[in-house]
Amino acid sequence: MMNFLAQLTALINVAANALAGILLAPVAVLPGWLSNTIISAVTGILLLAIFKYTSNQRAIGKTRDDIKASLLALKLFKDSIVVTLQSQGKIFRGAFLLLFHSLFPMLVTIVPICLLLAQMSLYYQLRPLRVGEEAIVTMKLSGDVGSNMPNVSIEAMPGGDVTIGPVKVLSNREIYWKIRACQNGYHKIIFNVDRHQITKELAVGDGFMRVSPLRPGWRWTDILLYPHEKPFAVDSIVQSVSIDYPPHPSRISGTDRWLAYFFVVSMVFALIFKPFLKVKI
Repeated sequence: MMNFLAQLTALINVAANALAGILLAPVAVLPGWLSNTIISAVTGILLLAIFKYTSNQRAIGKTRDDIKASLLALKLFKDSIVVTLQSQGKIFRGAFLLLFHSLFPMLVTIVPICLLLAQMSLYYQLRPLRVGEEAIVTMKLSGDVGSNMPNVSIEAMPGGDVTIGPVKVLSNREIYWKIRACQNGYHKIIFNVDRHQITKELAVGDGFMRVSPLRPGWRWTDILLYPHEKPFAVDSIVQSVSIDYPPHPSRISGTDRWLAYFFVVSMVFALIFKPFLKVKI
């Protein structure tokens, strides 16, 4: 099952990367607050429209009317214990029905939302290295502790230089390098692993760039969270390669905060456009 999920996620990422490369291209040239606001607003409106056409609007409307009637009964017959208990029961029942009617729209939107957030995180979660900055590159190897380590070296890195490494930590089956960024742009770090070549993307520059901190192994959750680079095969001696990029310093489009801003703005715009699209929630 896990192998199937990994294969499916990797296949979906191919299409998601191609689509995001077009739709999210303006992120690289717009201010972070503006690009995040536009994406969040458009997403909120689209999700509202999807909710309208995938939910039972008539049933939701009837349930909301029943809840309003029960609330009115509570106000008018507040001295009657029987009416109060019956009305409260109908209110709880109505709340449960509203949740039930929302389940299918949520299932429809959860996959595209996860894919969108994974693509957005490539731009907002971390920033690229600047020329002259250093970072740690970590290669995680498969195999048991104590088994032979493969011969690993960096063959070429046009965008940077190796300042320290390789440093092998046998107990963790990991190899570390410290690199210094030298040239702006997207570059490939080429590793020789027992005469087999593997690559890892390196992003160097200012502003917003697509930053892939991890080339994942064959685990579907990692493939979903780090979608840009092709995952290593299940039988690969290399499990993952990561680069320790610095966080984005921004209150709106920076590390972790961009996600909270996204949800707040998308909900605000959904509420603003709710009467125009005539959506019952």
